[in-house]
Amino acid sequence: MKKEAIGKCPVCGKPMEVTKLSCNHCDTHIEGHFTLCKFCKLTDEQKHFVEVFIKNRGNIKEIEKELGISYPTVRNKLENIIEALGYSPKYNSNINKKEVLEKLSAGEITSEEAIKLLKN
Repeated sequence: MKKEAIGKCPVCGKPMEVTKLSCNHCDTHIEGHFTLCKFCKLTDEQKHFVEVFIKNRGNIKEIEKELGISYPTVRNKLENIIEALGYSPKYNSNINKKEVLEKLSAGEITSEEAIKLLKN
């Protein structure tokens, strides 16, 4: 079983730091203070979503099908990952009417999803 470094402390939730690196081949050891990659900070669920997103080349319809979730859920998960990677979200949670209608006419969301978004 492959073991991955955890990005957040299980006790306080703050970022973890790697302090020792080792080579299994030549037994070299390097000690210091190393930061983890941004993706190490994602939860397992977020990493799975990123994998599905990449596998489907960002095609929202395919992501919806594979994960069995709606367009708004895909979008919310993506926005959460963007924030977890340290970037500011492009969209706020309040979607505007024009955007909903554009998504509907492009076939990116169903009429039922559009109605839900407009009611919110």
